[in-house]
Amino acid sequence: MIYHKHFATEHHPCLQENGRRSPDDEQFKAIYRFPHIRLLQVVSRLKLLQTGITFIFLPPVYFLYFQGMISFDSASYATAIALFAAVMLYSLSYFLRRFIGMMYMNESGTMLKVSHLTFWGRRKDFFVPVKNVMTLTDTGDFRNETILQFKRYDTSEVLYFTIRYGQIMDKHKFSHAFGKF
Repeated sequence: MIYHKHFATEHHPCLQENGRRSPDDEQFKAIYRFPHIRLLQVVSRLKLLQTGITFIFLPPVYFLYFQGMISFDSASYATAIALFAAVMLYSLSYFLRRFIGMMYMNESGTMLKVSHLTFWGRRKDFFVPVKNVMTLTDTGDFRNETILQFKRYDTSEVLYFTIRYGQIMDKHKFSHAFGKF
């Protein structure tokens, strides 16, 4: 069993989405884990690196073009690659930011802690009351689907998780949050 002790500090206060602090003495137990979240984190950071390197090469390419050392086609090709890298970064990060890596539930079964990635590939946690989480039947998902939706009643934001490739660590608490599956 994996337990997570939550500590709120001044430098890194863990806040619920409504801005209130979560209880300092609460123990959170892992109920879901996506073991490949580290791989998604690496992909996210590598995509940032690739896009940055691509854009760093644009000024020298234009310098060479204005000096007459490369053709207009070559400069256009380099620009197209840089723009394509930026579009792919945005597209890929749109999905990666919405994929859940871990879910924890407090001992009383009233609060869920959800961890997912940021645009920069870092971990971001937020807290949501269990009563605010839509069950799998409310989201319209079926258990045999590869990617499931994590929806809440108070927001239209959708996150994603997978039971097929993820691990349910505590079936009882998981079904408490998401209904029978």
